[in-house]
Amino acid sequence: MGLLVRRSIDRSTVVGEGCLGFARQEGGAVLSAGGEGLRWSAAEPDFWQQVVEQLSTALMVVDPTGQILAVNAAAERLLGRTAAAMRGEDAHDLLHRPADGGRIPRDQCPLLRSLTGGTPAHGEGDTYLRGDGRRVAISWSTSPLMDDGHVTGTAVLFADATVDRGARRERAVRTRALEDLNERLTLVAEITDVLGQTLETDDALARLGHLLVPRLADWTAVDLRLASGEIHRVAVTGPIGRDMRLEDWRERLPEAGEAALSPLVQVLNGGDPVLQAEAETAAPAEDHSALTAVHRGFLRAVGATSVITVPLGAEHQITGALTVVRTDPAHPFDTGDLKVVGDIGRRVGLVIDNARRFGRQRAVAEAMQHNLLAPLPEPGRLRLAARYQPAPAGSQVGGDWYDAFTLKDGTLALVIGDVVGHDLTAAAGMAQLHGILRSLTWDHTGPPGAIADRLDDAMPVITTVPLATLVLARVTGDPHTGPWTLQWTSAGHPPPLLLTQDGQAQYLEDGQGLLLGAGPLPAGSRPNATRPLPPGSTLLLYTDGLIETPGSDLETGLRRLRRQALTLVREPLDFLCDQVLAHVPPGSADDVALLALRVPAP
Repeated sequence: MGLLVRRSIDRSTVVGEGCLGFARQEGGAVLSAGGEGLRWSAAEPDFWQQVVEQLSTALMVVDPTGQILAVNAAAERLLGRTAAAMRGEDAHDLLHRPADGGRIPRDQCPLLRSLTGGTPAHGEGDTYLRGDGRRVAISWSTSPLMDDGHVTGTAVLFADATVDRGARRERAVRTRALEDLNERLTLVAEITDVLGQTLETDDALARLGHLLVPRLADWTAVDLRLASGEIHRVAVTGPIGRDMRLEDWRERLPEAGEAALSPLVQVLNGGDPVLQAEAETAAPAEDHSALTAVHRGFLRAVGATSVITVPLGAEHQITGALTVVRTDPAHPFDTGDLKVVGDIGRRVGLVIDNARRFGRQRAVAEAMQHNLLAPLPEPGRLRLAARYQPAPAGSQVGGDWYDAFTLKDGTLALVIGDVVGHDLTAAAGMAQLHGILRSLTWDHTGPPGAIADRLDDAMPVITTVPLATLVLARVTGDPHTGPWTLQWTSAGHPPPLLLTQDGQAQYLEDGQGLLLGAGPLPAGSRPNATRPLPPGSTLLLYTDGLIETPGSDLETGLRRLRRQALTLVREPLDFLCDQVLAHVPPGSADDVALLALRVPAP
C-alpha cells in the first residue's frame, strides 16, 4: 500500500476543518497531527481533501497514544461506524478484538507497538470490531507523521484481508494459468524447431522423448505403423536414472483388429486423442486383444496414473501413436494438456512422413549412383582404385561421380564430376552426364577440352543439368611399358593432386576453365594441360566434399588433403583411398567421390 508524503508542518495556517483538517505550506502537502488537532498543509487544500475522501483504501489517523484523530469515508464503510463516532476514541480499545471475542492486552497490539517505535509497520490477520457487532479480518500498514523529527501521529491504511487474500489468490491463479499456457506454447514451438532440424526418424523420436520428459510427462512411448501394417514400438523415454530396458517394450507389437476398444488401438485406427484417468487405464473387460494387453503391461510397469494417447499425423495420414504418461496422482493431465499433446502429435506425424519420403528418395538416389559406378578397368600395369561415400545421415544426396574406361584406341579415360544440387534431381542429372560423356569420349581422339566443349553444348538440350564441374583426363602410353602422360581439362573442378615417391605433392592447376553450363564459349576455347606421370607416382581425382567442411576455407582443406596423402604415398592404393576418406573432418554434409591412379615403379 502507498503511504502519505510527509514534510515538516507550519502550524500557523489552518485552512479548514471537517472530517479532515488542512494546513497550507509552500511547496507541498503534509498531513500533521499536533496539539491543535489534525491539519493538512497543501498548496491546494481542496484537492488533497478530495484525494483522501475518495481514496478507496480505508485511512485512519491516530495520535502517538493511539487516539483516533480522523478517518475517511472508506474506513467508515469498512468498519460500519461514522467518523464522528470514532473521533477521539482509543483505536485499540474501540476496534481491536480477537476472533473469538474478549479483549487483547495493549502490550500485544502490533499497531500500538508501531506507534511507540515511530517506524513504518504492516500486519495481516488482525480482527477489527464493526459497529454492527461483526468482526472483519484486516491487513494494515502504518507510516509515522513527523514534525521537526518528532512523531506527531500515525497514518494507518487498512483493508479487508479476506477480500484482499481472495484477490491475490485469483491473481495467482491467473498468473499460473498464463505461465502454464506460455510453457505449453514454448514447448510446442521448441519441438517444432528441433524436429525440423532432422530428416532421420530415429533421431527425431529420440529428441522428442527428451523434450517431453520431464517437462510435460514422466514417460513417453511412440508406436509406428509400418508399410506392412505392423505396429512397432520404436521409442520409450523415462526419467533419468529410471529408464527401463528398452528391449522390454521396444518391439513389434501384436496386431489389433478394428473392434479393439483400447485408446491406443482406436488412435492407431484414426480415432481422436484420448485422456485417461488412473481408473480408466485398465482395458475394458471385453477387450481381449493382444496389443491392448501389451500396452496395459507397459502402463502398469511405469506406474501410470494419467495417460494421453494421440495420433501421429492427421486425418488419413496416421503414421503411429504417441503415449505420454504421468505417475503422480496429484498432477494429472487436463484438457489443456490434451490439446497440446494432440498438436504435438500432428507436427511429429508430419516430420515422420517427411523423413520417410526423404529416406525413400535418398535410397533411390544412392542406388542410382552405385549402379552407375561401373567396375574399374585393368589397363596393363596401371592400377586404379575408387571410392564413393554418400553424404552423412540426414543430408541430401549429391550428384558426385567418378568414371574410368578404356577408349576405342586403347587410351585410358578418367573422369571425376559433380552436378550442382543435393537432391534426386542432381543424382538424375549425374546419370545423364555420365552416359553422354562416355558416348562423346569413346571414339574421340582429340584433346579432353574439345570433348568438354561438346558436352557443354549438348548439356542444355538433352539433359536437365543446369551447372556441373568435372575433370576429364586421358592417360596415354603403352599400358605395359609406359612411359605415361596425363592430358586433362578442368571445368571449374578442384585440381588433381599428383604425389611422387620422393615425397613431393603438387596440385595440377593448369587446364582450368569455366564450369559446364556457365554460358556459351568460343569453339575450342577450353584449355588443356599435359604432364608426364613419374614412375611410382599417384594421381588423385576427387570432389569438393573431400576438402570442404563448414567453418573451414578451401585452402585449409587442400593443405590437409596434401599432408594426409603424402603420408600414404607408399601404401597400397586401396589402403590410401580408405585412409583419405577416414580422415574427412566431421561436419561435412556432402558426398565424396574419389578416383586414384598409381603408375608402376621402375
